[in-house]
Amino acid sequence: MPLPTDEKLIELSENILSTFSKIFGEHPGIRPAHGKGILLNGTFTPSAAAADLSQAPHLQQDPTPVVVRFSDSTGLPNIPDTDPNALPKGLAVRFILGDRVHTDIIGHSTDGFPTRTGEEFLELLEAQATSDPANLAGSPLEAFLGSHPAALRFVQQAKPFPASFARESFFGVSALKFTNAAGQSRFGRYRISPEAGNEYIDESQVQSKDDDYLFTELAERLAAGPIRFTLAVQLAQGSDVVDDATVHWPPDREVRELGTLELTGPVADDAAQQKHIIFDPIPRVAGIEPSDDPLLELRAAVYLISGRRRRAA
Repeated sequence: MPLPTDEKLIELSENILSTFSKIFGEHPGIRPAHGKGILLNGTFTPSAAAADLSQAPHLQQDPTPVVVRFSDSTGLPNIPDTDPNALPKGLAVRFILGDRVHTDIIGHSTDGFPTRTGEEFLELLEAQATSDPANLAGSPLEAFLGSHPAALRFVQQAKPFPASFARESFFGVSALKFTNAAGQSRFGRYRISPEAGNEYIDESQVQSKDDDYLFTELAERLAAGPIRFTLAVQLAQGSDVVDDATVHWPPDREVRELGTLELTGPVADDAAQQKHIIFDPIPRVAGIEPSDDPLLELRAAVYLISGRRRRAA
């Protein structure tokens, strides 16, 4: 995938990556955000009704191989799973459609995003970089949150610790446009839910866990059998805002199931593959298109630039 030609977009992406480094330090070969993670192999099997929403090849009848990455937040490669800064947790899914042909989903465990635009996100990061988290009174971060209600809502939103990556739900950030073979289109956001159901632990339980409890538990769970998630899409109605990731749609909007993700085991040579794989928030596949959400192009540029640096490290 080539770099975008928009110079302002490139400059904004570079500034965001530079600010991540100010916050988390330099860690060559590691992602600037969600740096601690693990890759798993699996398959996706679409539901019978998936093709009614989109003509995308992985939503037709046959199962598709997938690579899935679970992760902790921050750019710190050794952050404890029990650190509140390690929330929200991340999930990325790559659907392997052919040789060097794929489409991805990138989500996290908090429904929503703190800012509408990349410029606002950079402001948030810069405020974070110049503030003491233990003393926010009068800080740039306090000022930013006070003037950006959506960011304040995101920060204050409950982010409980999951008992397992396999007991957590994940949400796509931006709306996408799904089009079926008849040319009918709907906007929607991904939701990925654990077949085993959600389970969270309280503060006393968190304190008793070790720094890698989620990754240890995941390996033990996989040894006992596959892990399954349901892939679904919350569908917008005509009046819903589809170009702003900070806006939640009403809870009564239809959630349509698209199929089942079944994860079977770790990827061989995880460290090398972690450096190599660059997930893409833009679908780039027939039947699923980006919305006008400005975060999509920005996130794609940030992931590509940082991914190329990671490969070269």
